[in-house]
Amino acid sequence: MKTPVVPAPVPDPAAASPGAFQALASASQLAKRGLRRLLCLQIARSALRLGFAATAAMAVGRLVMAEPIASWLVPVTIALLLAACIAGFAADRAQASTETAVSIGLRERAGKRLDETPARRLQSLSVGGVIMSMQRHPEAIAGLVVGHRAASTMMAAGPLLAVAALFLVSWQAALLVICLTPVMILFFALIGRAIRRRADAQERAYGRLAGQFADRIRTLPTILANHATSGEEAKLARRLEAYADNTMGVLRIAFANAGIIDFFASLSIAILAVLLGLGHLKLAMVPGFSNLELWQSLFILMIAPEYFAPFRRFSEQYHAKAEGLAAAGALDRLLDTEEVVAKPLPVLDVLSLELPAHGLVAITGPSGSGKSTLLRRLAGIEAGGIPALGSRRLTAEDIAWVSTDAYVPEGTLAGAISWNAGAVDPNRLQHVARAIGLLDDALLPGGLAARLDKGGANLSGGQRLRIAVARAQLCGRTVLADEPTAKLDPGTAGAVRRMLLEISTRRLLVVATHDRSLSGAADITFDLTHGDTVEVAA
Repeated sequence: MKTPVVPAPVPDPAAASPGAFQALASASQLAKRGLRRLLCLQIARSALRLGFAATAAMAVGRLVMAEPIASWLVPVTIALLLAACIAGFAADRAQASTETAVSIGLRERAGKRLDETPARRLQSLSVGGVIMSMQRHPEAIAGLVVGHRAASTMMAAGPLLAVAALFLVSWQAALLVICLTPVMILFFALIGRAIRRRADAQERAYGRLAGQFADRIRTLPTILANHATSGEEAKLARRLEAYADNTMGVLRIAFANAGIIDFFASLSIAILAVLLGLGHLKLAMVPGFSNLELWQSLFILMIAPEYFAPFRRFSEQYHAKAEGLAAAGALDRLLDTEEVVAKPLPVLDVLSLELPAHGLVAITGPSGSGKSTLLRRLAGIEAGGIPALGSRRLTAEDIAWVSTDAYVPEGTLAGAISWNAGAVDPNRLQHVARAIGLLDDALLPGGLAARLDKGGANLSGGQRLRIAVARAQLCGRTVLADEPTAKLDPGTAGAVRRMLLEISTRRLLVVATHDRSLSGAADITFDLTHGDTVEVAA
């Protein structure tokens, strides 16, 4: 019998998962207070360095010209130097502490977002990608919103202070160093695109490497059992070589960038030195460079490097911008930047009326039709409600979950099978483990005493699923199974199928499956093939 069912109303979007994560905006918010303090210290350092340059030039110039030196000049010079060093140390410390605070805060927000992520979405994520993102990306983003932004601001404030000081001595010298600024800005714009492309490629290569490495660690027992070590080593080596090539590409561009800045700075200082020298030797009368006192010439030569220093610091942070933007994009993609609206599943209304007290209920349909989503909503893993079973309503405590992501505690195989199953007869435990093929598994030596790592890290997906099926056999709960025979060899799939059918003779078993042999034995089938309507075949 096939009964068409009217689709249920579309869920309220307010109940959908949260919208975009926006890692960059979150990091900027976390960095506000620390960034202001850092900028104040860096501006103070620049001002103190300019004051030191002025007093040092005056002292050295008077000393060379055998002129009397004011008694206050030397102690003031030393005091300004010490103050500039202290301000520099405090600025570096403030930058490090602010970047650390931002990365910790961003990691906490990302962790909270992962906790709120629907289980199905979380299961689809690469373990290596998640680990890499949580460890690497917050630091890269913190470097962008703190170090790079401070360098960007100082690239405006620092040269302005230096030019103002130069104007007090020679406006022509100030104009000369200003004329070289557009060339450097143009170079930054040109090189920025190249380094951004390299950083994006580096981030993707690292993500693929981390994901593959974590996956191979998890499946290492299977790889060793199938003598596939050499092949996997070659694959990892290729990924590692690709990541190394992309990293070296970023570093080459960064070093070239710093070299260009040094070239322009050295060129300008050399031009200033030549013009000032010609003026002092009376070999050329260049306006603004002739008839200057020695201390004024020394002051100009000491201030010129201060003018270009912020540009060099910015060039050193330029790769941090590219890496930070790439990391922010990757973290946003990981945490699902688009708002997820729950897909309406009208079959939920039908299930509240059709679920029997025992028997096999199969949910079928093509991939993407909502089978796993429906099952997770029945289990309460995703929002959508758990329907009533007869005269009572199902709760999480009434359900045994079977899938490749079923929970596995640390300890022995026996403890994992009997976990949360109440008092279990040892003989029955032995019989169930043997029937599902866990005692004959060469990759689980030791029988029921085989050791399992925390979270079942040393188990394959098939082993984890068989443990969940054996646990469901031992408990007295309603069983929900998500693709229990997928990706299993025929012998193992047959053992799982037989045990599930045995469970359905005494309890309710709801299974989402592509397995025709399993769905063909169902008492009731919910077919999601047609999307907007649900066909119920009894």
